Amino acid sequence: MNRLSIEARAVHDGRLRAFLDRFERRVAATPPGMCPVAVTATLLETSAAQTCGKCVPCRDGLREAAALMGSVLACRATEGDMERLRALAELARDGSDCAIGSEAGAAVLAALDEFADEFASHVQRHRCTDGVGQSVPCETDCPAHVNVPGYIALAGAGDCAGAVAMIRKDNPFPTACAFVCEHPCETRCRRMLVDAPLNIRGIKRYAVDGAAADTVAVPEALPPTGRRIAVVGAGPSGLTCAYFAALMGHEVHVYEGRTQLGGMMRFGIPAYRFPRERLDEDIAAILRAGDITVHAGEAVDAAALERLAADFDALYVAIGAHGAKTLRLENEGAAGVFSAVELLGAIGEGDIPDFTGKSVVVVGGGNVAMDCARTAVRCGGEVTVVYRRRLEDMTALAAEVEAAIAEGVEMRPLQAPAGLAVNEEGAVRALVTQPQMVGPVKGGRPAPVPADKPETVIAADVVLVAIGQDIVSDPFEAFGMAADRGRFTADNFLVAEGFTNVFAGGDCQTGPATVIRAIAAGKVAARNIDAYLGYNHTLDCGVEAPGAVPNRRVPTGRVAVAERPARERARDFAATEVAMSDEEAAQECGRCLRCDVFGCGSAEGGRIQYA
Repeated sequence: MNRLSIEARAVHDGRLRAFLDRFERRVAATPPGMCPVAVTATLLETSAAQTCGKCVPCRDGLREAAALMGSVLACRATEGDMERLRALAELARDGSDCAIGSEAGAAVLAALDEFADEFASHVQRHRCTDGVGQSVPCETDCPAHVNVPGYIALAGAGDCAGAVAMIRKDNPFPTACAFVCEHPCETRCRRMLVDAPLNIRGIKRYAVDGAAADTVAVPEALPPTGRRIAVVGAGPSGLTCAYFAALMGHEVHVYEGRTQLGGMMRFGIPAYRFPRERLDEDIAAILRAGDITVHAGEAVDAAALERLAADFDALYVAIGAHGAKTLRLENEGAAGVFSAVELLGAIGEGDIPDFTGKSVVVVGGGNVAMDCARTAVRCGGEVTVVYRRRLEDMTALAAEVEAAIAEGVEMRPLQAPAGLAVNEEGAVRALVTQPQMVGPVKGGRPAPVPADKPETVIAADVVLVAIGQDIVSDPFEAFGMAADRGRFTADNFLVAEGFTNVFAGGDCQTGPATVIRAIAAGKVAARNIDAYLGYNHTLDCGVEAPGAVPNRRVPTGRVAVAERPARERARDFAATEVAMSDEEAAQECGRCLRCDVFGCGSAEGGRIQYA
């Protein structure tokens, strides 16, 4: 009888795992600007190396396809080679016994269709298409293209005021983004190749804590141009446009329907995530930039818009998305049913509800749903989040979901709202849901489908609906602005359809997005309005990045931004996060590889920067 061994048959698997971890990190850190042909070629080579050799379409077909893809990448392929490549991919997809070959073939076919222009350029023009070329990942992936390596170097040198000034060169809300930015800049941080991405948002938080935004002088405005710009909406996009336009020397008038400025940063983000006094620091600094006049508490209608468009040289519409989407269920108007916009907006005005002893059900799976859930906990409620997809399919940041669970929020995934039950007085008493199961993948996520299970009744004294936001576009459409499903239609330069001097950007043009995307739109609007008015102003932030020191490439742990204990923070609206110490910040800043100097940033076209 043969003996059995407790050791794995595959002798290299244990040691190979570490190498595969490196491979995974390299894929995750794929630089922006990569040629799709190069990426597809790498995928094919890897797939060919994985074949077990059993079936011909995978064993031989993938190797031949990889060789042809190499010819395309080297700009030596012909149209006949492309036809052969597609045929081999189809053969691998349809004729391979297992997923190693079939999925590789399907991936190549998808690439040939998705990037047809790039493949055609390699074959016909013998070059990549315009715009292909690596750039600094953190700067490129930041919608506002902030000089991230620059302000990290300044913060690391202990110059927090300089770091704030460097951030403000492209983003006048350094404090807001230090607290609530979703930090897309970290997505492809090259430090990932060594250990883990830099905690860029945490470093920004360290900088604004070391030098509050309203204590750092804003640049001096350029000489007055005599041109006047009206901005409708005093949220992140509108105030960003006002800031840069005023620094360029234009006279700016900001019109805001509410009596306080900040938009959804004040009326949509809870104070425990972003304390209002810290928001005021950013706004105070912005209003010191050049000639800005604020008209708070002045909502505009179609007639007012007509007047503004006629009286001012340019008009920027940045009203955000302050409307609420509904479940479209019977009894949705019952007492105790509120939208997320209503709840968070009221709290932003200082009206904090008392949910003590009440069962609160939040419907939704995005960041706003988590904001509602964690807010309801602080108002004394026993909170349950109902979501029709799986927990891992939530669009909310994983950190927000984890924080909500830590604070006592119960998650009920795969439950789709089906009805609202009310009591004799007409107040809500329960949310009725239909259990779901995971179905086919659509749009990158498994789509939920009704499961063959009985409906669930979830007791509720309060139901908070957080399934999305709408744009209040009616007055603007009456003025003549085109809208598609409520979102204003504008070109890539944010010029509103049908106008020459009216611009639109931020959530009201893209749909509800993030603070940094709204800031980016405001920056683009200011730049393009300046060009429309016949200028090409450049701005100086008054600070330069320090020279780079040699990289420290020894693997080092990422410094996390700590939070106050869940039991403590869930009782109040004080800020939950605890900023980095000087020691932690110095270590984290020291992990930066300075891709602006040592990487592609030193090459022509390697940085996305607008002076």
